[in-house]
Amino acid sequence: MDTKSQRRQKIKYRIRRKISGESAVKPRLSVFRSNTDIYVQLIDDVNAVTLASASSKEKDIAAQKVTKTEKSKLVGQSLAKKAVALGIETCVFDRGGYLYHGRVKAVAEGAREAGLKF
Repeated sequence: MDTKSQRRQKIKYRIRRKISGESAVKPRLSVFRSNTDIYVQLIDDVNAVTLASASSKEKDIAAQKVTKTEKSKLVGQSLAKKAVALGIETCVFDRGGYLYHGRVKAVAEGAREAGLKF
């Protein structure tokens, strides 16, 4: 029997086989969700480089007293603003083995609202 983390790791590898950040123009938006926080990165898989990142630990987001789902949406918007400033308009969404639901979905919606396309 697999533990929860081993199961997620298998799902993550299965997803990663299918999608990758094709270039710096269309990077992979990777999501990591811990119990308390959420972290997102835009990764160029060709050069193995992180182009932009955002998390719920950033001062302006952490200072707000809202639910974790609402913070996730703010994180998505924050990353999208950084991406647009770098000239990145499109990306590939990598849910990282998590279900596309709740906080992960909120990140995607926030990023879409702020101008990223995927």
